[in-house]
Amino acid sequence: MIVAVIPARGGSKRIPRKNIKEFCGKPMIAWSIEAAKESGCFNRIVVSTDDEEIAEVARAWGAWVPFMRPHELSDDYTGTLPVIRNAVDWINQNDSQVKYACCLYATAPFVSPEDLQRGYSLLKQESASFAFSVTNYAFPIQRAIRITESGRVAMFNPEHFNSRSQDLEEAWHDAGQFYWGTKEAWMEEQTLFNERAVPVKLPRHRVQDIDTHEDWVRAEWMFRAMKSKE
Repeated sequence: MIVAVIPARGGSKRIPRKNIKEFCGKPMIAWSIEAAKESGCFNRIVVSTDDEEIAEVARAWGAWVPFMRPHELSDDYTGTLPVIRNAVDWINQNDSQVKYACCLYATAPFVSPEDLQRGYSLLKQESASFAFSVTNYAFPIQRAIRITESGRVAMFNPEHFNSRSQDLEEAWHDAGQFYWGTKEAWMEEQTLFNERAVPVKLPRHRVQDIDTHEDWVRAEWMFRAMKSKE
């Protein structure tokens, strides 16, 4: 069985009710559910939540919510790995054996069915443990600066003061959209960032963290602009 697991707890602090707040005409989580459905990759699209209202919205948009997430996995400090492991373990015990699972974030309106398909193909073709979305930094991280305690500036890597941007190695970061993994990788809670993982490269204009109100406004601007070009 191949499953999508969408983590969506109810306790968002910085943007209250973020997972079901309306985003460009739909509850935020609906965009992830629809992308998963349109990809055709999954036998099940499961939402892991501790919140009854989120569960109701998820079901209304076609997701499966067969259990409520335990309280001990629903606080501000619980990471993604144990949440997905809990979901995979529940499915293994109560439905069918999971072969591959994709963690798909509820706040990923830019995720596309095609990217999910690419991730699944890469995971299998490369015999990897994980395949997840990444994008590149717009500016060379080797030339980053910090603000000191005295309010002045200093380079993190002063040895690159005279380095040309084009001579520096390109750097990438987690795009925070989805993470394909084998059952074994999730159940063992393997580390994501290692040689057992392969990147699914995304363009920067389709990547936006949504953690603050400013992020939300920026994401809606980007989303509407992107949709106007389709």
